[in-house]
Amino acid sequence: MRGLPLFPDMYPQILHGLPAMPVFHMRGGTSTGIVLWDAHLPQEVSLREELVRHLMGVPQEGTTPRNRQTTGLGRGAPTSNKVFLMKHHQGADADFDSTLAQLAADHARIDWGVNCGNMSAALPLYLLQTGLAEPATPETQLRIWNTNTRKLTDMRMPTPFEMATIPGVPGRFPSVELVLRDPVGARTGSLFPTGNRQDCFDDVPVSCVDVAVPMVIVRATDLGYTARESVASLQADPGLMARLRSIWVQAGLRMGLKTAAGAPMTEAELAQSETVPKICMVGPGDGDSDIHVRYFTPQAPHSSMAVTGGCCLAVAALLGGTVAFETVSQSQRSRTGASSMTAQIGYEPVVVRIGNPAGVLQATVSGYESGSEVTIPWVSYQRSAQVLLQGLAPIYQASDALMLFFESRHAQALSGRH
Repeated sequence: MRGLPLFPDMYPQILHGLPAMPVFHMRGGTSTGIVLWDAHLPQEVSLREELVRHLMGVPQEGTTPRNRQTTGLGRGAPTSNKVFLMKHHQGADADFDSTLAQLAADHARIDWGVNCGNMSAALPLYLLQTGLAEPATPETQLRIWNTNTRKLTDMRMPTPFEMATIPGVPGRFPSVELVLRDPVGARTGSLFPTGNRQDCFDDVPVSCVDVAVPMVIVRATDLGYTARESVASLQADPGLMARLRSIWVQAGLRMGLKTAAGAPMTEAELAQSETVPKICMVGPGDGDSDIHVRYFTPQAPHSSMAVTGGCCLAVAALLGGTVAFETVSQSQRSRTGASSMTAQIGYEPVVVRIGNPAGVLQATVSGYESGSEVTIPWVSYQRSAQVLLQGLAPIYQASDALMLFFESRHAQALSGRH
């Protein structure tokens, strides 16, 4: 059948009486998770979600506090609880579709409403490894449409592979360049979803910006911090997390954030959200960076910096009137050769260097500003990727309905129709 990975044993089947699912356990950037071929999964959403939960080792229902995911491939942190589903794109404007399921270790809820820029870097390697994409010289170029955000990413992978290092990942691995096309308004349809470049919640000035992901930007000093604290110290401060939660809930309501089904998110849903809005504290950069950040997912501080959030912060740092722009010092703006970073929009693409716990993330912004109108054609960044393991993952406690699906697919395989 067209579109299935070219490994003869890589299809849903029954092994020793257990259903088994073809799985690629991968790293993209500083995130880890699994990549699945969409046609391998049941069509029913409830069965898809059951299967994904089994694979990652999260509760099938309700919550399990301090769940260590010992029965699955997840690793506890939100950055290691990502599942991408891949399939061919229908139409000439893209090559493949990607759909992200974002999970959390301690509960059964799955968020289908966001993308992950880090984990996306694993997708070209997956497509090459399975034979779904043909390598080209000097690089393989793929256009991948993300169904969660309805945004297109150009992905370029040197083939043969070129090894690269990135902050937060020791060693050298295959390099991937990702270019987010028209990233503004990924979730809300607007660059400034509240209509303002600054708002105030709990007497704290913030900027609400939606580029690749909706994010709330706060000056660290307004919360008594510097944006250079350790991740552990931030996580251990319940007072800080309570203040941030209050701010992101108010901001999310003002931004008009919606669920994947299109309903306005409630205060309770925003308070529990693992994905939107992101929130970050920013401080001045140094000689190696233009701005420093401590980024939250939002329920926990990030060990480095998500690249979607990095792209959002990079754009905000270039736009006058935002908290991010005001945090970038004049000396750092002078690095661009202009009196202000905003003046650069409309000329050559600008590299913004973002200091974070793992090092410096560089995002390149192309755009122009005319009066109050801002256009951002693309933002790009470089990541690396690797295959951690590929094979068949047994499902030990499948429901009767999920077992029936696997039995049907196994029978098709035996008849040569997989």
